[in-house]
Amino acid sequence: MIQAFVPRARLAAYMGDASPRSVGLATVFGAASSSCSFAALSAARALVTKGAHFVAAVAFMFASTNLVVELGILIFLFLGWQYVVAEIVGGILLIALTTLIIRATYPRQWLEEARETLEEEAPVESESFDWKERVRTKEGWWLVGHRFVGEWSMVWEEITIGFTVAGLVAVLVPPEFWEAIFLMDLQGQIPGWLIALENAVVAPFVAALTFIGSMGNIPLATVLASNGVLFAGIMGFIYSDLMVPPLVAVNARYYGWRVALYIAGVMFVSIVVTALTLAGLVGVVGLTPESSRTVEDVVRFEIDYTFWLNLGMAGVAATFVVLHRKHVAHRDASEMERGGGVSPKGIVALTCVGAVALGGVVAWLG
Repeated sequence: MIQAFVPRARLAAYMGDASPRSVGLATVFGAASSSCSFAALSAARALVTKGAHFVAAVAFMFASTNLVVELGILIFLFLGWQYVVAEIVGGILLIALTTLIIRATYPRQWLEEARETLEEEAPVESESFDWKERVRTKEGWWLVGHRFVGEWSMVWEEITIGFTVAGLVAVLVPPEFWEAIFLMDLQGQIPGWLIALENAVVAPFVAALTFIGSMGNIPLATVLASNGVLFAGIMGFIYSDLMVPPLVAVNARYYGWRVALYIAGVMFVSIVVTALTLAGLVGVVGLTPESSRTVEDVVRFEIDYTFWLNLGMAGVAATFVVLHRKHVAHRDASEMERGGGVSPKGIVALTCVGAVALGGVVAWLG
C-alpha cells in the first residue's frame, strides 16, 4: 500500500541532504518498505535518481532490510525476542555508523558521476498523483495487488533457498566445522574479546558465501546459534545480507564497481563495529542472548493457531493475486513486463523445491 499510494518523488524531497532529519526519515521510510534485498537496492536507486542524498539512500537500504516488521517476526520465531531487540537497536546503530563513515569519506566525484548515469538511464515516470484520490479507485487497489505479487516474486527465491540451505547445513555440516571457523574450540585459551572480534569479522564472509538475502539468512543464523557461535558473530551474519555477491553486482550495475565496492566496504566496517558494540553492551548488562532453538524446533507442521492464520492469509494473498491480474489486464502493452524466463536464482530455488519434495517422498516411503 505504501508503494502504491505514496509517490516516491515526495519521499525523495525529504531526503535531499545528509542531515540527521533526512537520514531519520529515510530510516522510517525504509522500515515501512520492502524486506527484499533486491527491492531495497532498486528502491534506493530510484530515490537517488529523484534527488535523494546518497547517505539517505544507504540508510534507506539498511532500514528496509533490517528494521522491517516481517524480519522481526522471523527473528522472534527462530531466535527469540532478545535478538529482535538487538536487531532493532543494532539496526539504528548500524545506520548511524554508516552515515558517519560516508560523510567522513564521501567520494563526491564518484557519486556525482553515478548520479548522472542514473538520471540518464532512468525511465520517464509520472508520480504526480494524489494519493487521496488513488486510494478511492479500483485501479489503485489493483496496483496494491500488483505490488504484492511483485514483492513475493522477488523474495520467494531467497526464502526457498535460505530454508533449504539451512536444512542441509543443519543436517550435513558437523559442529566441528563451525567450531573451527568461529574459534569455539579455543574459548578459554585466548581472550574472549579476540574470539568475538574474529566472529564479527568472519560472519559477513560466511553470509557472502551463502548468497542468501535478508529473510533467508535467519534460518541459517539459527543453525549458527544452535552450534554455539557467539552473539557478535550471529548479529554480524544477520546484518550482512546486503553484502552477498549478487547484491554487490546489482549495485555495480547501478553505480559502477568503484561505488559498489565502496558501499560494500563501508557496510563491512559498520557491521563489524555494530556487532562488537552490541556484544559489549549486552555483556555489560549481563543479557547476552543464547538461543537454544534449532531449525527443527521451529519448522514443524501442526494444526494450531499458526495453521489458521496461514490459511486466512492465503485467502488474502489470493485476493491480491486477482487484483494483480486485473492490473495487468488493464495496462497498455508498453507497460507490460519485459523479458521472461527463469533467472539463475529461480532455477536454484526450483531445484531446492524439487530436492525437498524428493526428500519428503523418500522419508514417507521409508
